[in-house]
Amino acid sequence: MFGLFEQKKETDPARFWKEYEEKCGEQVLAYTLGQYLSGWDDFNLSRRESLWGLLIATSGGFRFHHFPHEGWIQALSRVSSGGEAPKEQTLFIPKDQLTSVELRMEKSLLKKLFFPSSPRLVIRYGDAGGELVMETDQKAREIVMALSW
Repeated sequence: MFGLFEQKKETDPARFWKEYEEKCGEQVLAYTLGQYLSGWDDFNLSRRESLWGLLIATSGGFRFHHFPHEGWIQALSRVSSGGEAPKEQTLFIPKDQLTSVELRMEKSLLKKLFFPSSPRLVIRYGDAGGELVMETDQKAREIVMALSW
């Protein structure tokens, strides 16, 4: 219980990425932040839940990594009600399973002005025609470039 109030250690980004590469055994080529929307059966989310994480292009393929987090109020509530702590969630699509990777952005000026929306990273994969959709930012262009062949 007292661990909830411990000060978090600051993480050096370069060290984080070096450790991430060592852990997955692949070189990180590009990354950005994004929100999972659809396309991966292992992520069973309710309509109100959102799953934010890192979108990562590696030498071996595409990775999504959600790091669990909760505020101290949520932690106290969970502990008192006997609930489970949030869990780390990841997905990996090997590069040889990727069939297309694209960043979809609104092109209409009027829609951009009156109905702004974030770009969507759309990844098609596998023989069965799976389609993964993530909401992200324009930095995801680097992911598209890294995974394009």
